[in-house]
Amino acid sequence: MTNEIKTELHPLEPFFPEGARMLMLGSFPPAANRWKMNFYYPNFQNDMWRIFGCVFFDDKDYFLTEDRKSFCEVRIRQFLEEKRIALSDTAREIIRQKGNASDRFLEIVKTADVKEILEQLPDCQAVVTTGQKATDTLLMLLQAEEPRVGQFSVYKMGNRQLRIYRMPSSSRAYPKPLTEKAEIYKNMFRELGML
Repeated sequence: MTNEIKTELHPLEPFFPEGARMLMLGSFPPAANRWKMNFYYPNFQNDMWRIFGCVFFDDKDYFLTEDRKSFCEVRIRQFLEEKRIALSDTAREIIRQKGNASDRFLEIVKTADVKEILEQLPDCQAVVTTGQKATDTLLMLLQAEEPRVGQFSVYKMGNRQLRIYRMPSSSRAYPKPLTEKAEIYKNMFRELGML
């Protein structure tokens, strides 16, 4: 009997609203049994949509469903279309070494083609990574300079000049309170004229 290593393909299509000005890249979604919706950052223990609620609406629960047990995918998608924020991940195929959502135990088998993604998003001015694994993968793919958390570096792609932002992870494993994370995201959106 052989121990065949099981890989996972990315379960979601990239979300590219028309005229996207920003591309947010995580690493890879958690296992499907952790999902509360069929979209990016679906784990209810992940605070990305609470961060967005704090930043844009001063309400961490803004993107929750009425029963407060899930995220409202429709409201999130409409908001992202309105703000022209694209979402994807840096990995297309992975191996979960421990069967959990931790980036530390995520082995990337195949990366996303970030340059091709950026070619599909001609109005994009900023690429935002939402964790260390996503940051490391993006920097390797683009041969770009690593910014400090909450800061950006400049990346030239042809005649385009993009900002690469390294933002704090929205995972609760990242040791910063929600309000502090939201303030860092708010500063970025302000710098980009999106707030």
